[in-house]
Amino acid sequence: MQLGAPATAVRAHEELFAYWASRREQGRLPCRTQIAPDHFKRHLPSISLIDVSRDERDGTRVYRQRLAGTGLYSVYGREITGRTLEEIYSAPAADYWRVELDRVCELRKPGVGFHNLAWRGQSHLSILWLRLPLSTSGGEVDMIMGYDALVGMAESAPSGIRAA
Repeated sequence: MQLGAPATAVRAHEELFAYWASRREQGRLPCRTQIAPDHFKRHLPSISLIDVSRDERDGTRVYRQRLAGTGLYSVYGREITGRTLEEIYSAPAADYWRVELDRVCELRKPGVGFHNLAWRGQSHLSILWLRLPLSTSGGEVDMIMGYDALVGMAESAPSGIRAA
């Protein structure tokens, strides 16, 4: 994933939000089949799809990464497709994401935020994230489309200049 300037990340969020909003019909949430990835090709490396289901034992929501763009590998340091929140994140980070994704599902509205990557030992980096609810029935959220823009200060690279 490329390190982006905050203004560039915000523009990408605005573009994806506008696209998602254009897919809504009569106030209903769009479903996955209404989303055409070829309409936002340049953002695909940073796109994710999260399946939303219910735990049969206690009814809590389960979030499983259905798809993670190739650019997200550098954020997570591994492939996260097929994994749940608890399998991807440390406990505090998983709790953060559970609260944010629950909010998207309950309100049936997009969520946006800023999350530091200190949990990965990269406190100099953060992601500016966007989560867009999708629904097969137009009612309950059963999938969430995400976009993560990596922002922050890149670790300093050696310049070749040496002190005398």
